[in-house]
Amino acid sequence: GLGFNIVGGTDQQYIANDNSIYVSRIKKDGAAYLDGRLQEGDKIVAINGKDLKDLRHKDAVELFRNAGYEVSLKIQRRLQPQNGPVGHRGDGESGGLPLAALLVPGLALAAGAVWILLRYRQRM
Repeated sequence: GLGFNIVGGTDQQYIANDNSIYVSRIKKDGAAYLDGRLQEGDKIVAINGKDLKDLRHKDAVELFRNAGYEVSLKIQRRLQPQNGPVGHRGDGESGGLPLAALLVPGLALAAGAVWILLRYRQRM
C-alpha cells in the first residue's frame, strides 16, 4: 500500500461542507512515511492527474488502490494557525518566547518607574 489512510468524500465529509479527501494517518515505516513529504491533515487534490473533487469515499479509496507502483499526488497543505501548533513539532522547541518572558520585565520596569515618580513627587 501507499502507507496512509484517508478520510472525506461526498458521503463522509471530514470537514463540514467540504467533500475533499484528507490524509488522516501516515503509517510508520510505510511508503509515505519513508518518503517524508506527505503530512497528516494534507488535502489530496489529485492522484496521478485524476481530480478527487466530489468523489464518494469508496471511489477515492479505489483510485488509491489502483494507483500503480509510481504515484503522483497533488496536495494542499493546511497552514498552521499562528496562535499555536496543530500537533507537536517533534524538535523540542516551543516555537517562540512565552508571553511571560515579555510581560514580567515590562511590568518590573513600569513598577520601578511608578516608584521613582512617587518618590520624586514626595521630595517636592
